Amino acid sequence: MANIYAWNDQLRLEEEDRIALKRFAATDLAPYVCFKVKEYSKVQEEAVPRVDDVPDNVLRAAMNRSLDLQGIVSVMNEMFSSGRIAFNEYNPWSGLIHWSVNTPSALTEIEKELIHRYLYELVPLGATFEIQYDQEREHSSR
Repeated sequence: MANIYAWNDQLRLEEEDRIALKRFAATDLAPYVCFKVKEYSKVQEEAVPRVDDVPDNVLRAAMNRSLDLQGIVSVMNEMFSSGRIAFNEYNPWSGLIHWSVNTPSALTEIEKELIHRYLYELVPLGATFEIQYDQEREHSSR
């Protein structure tokens, strides 16, 4: 499921615009994603992360329609000064992607949150992922 936030030049979302956007999403966007159309003013209320909270290279990669698992690994590894992220396995029945992060020292909670946020932007819609930090595991849906 994904949300489309929109408004017109009067800063409103008219019902006919909502219907047109839903029709566009149903016919021209990813067929495996259920799109909801909401007024743009809901962005703050629903705590949608700001675009500038994600580095440019992650944003560019997330918008690249041909991004694959190797590409995700490459983008994420560019972010590390020391350490590496690796793709471990993908379960096609559950849509679960398993990642592991290996670093010379323990990561802080902020570093883990950033890794999670960047992966969240990069993994395909509808997939879930699990990150293993040494002996810990974190599970997330997209």
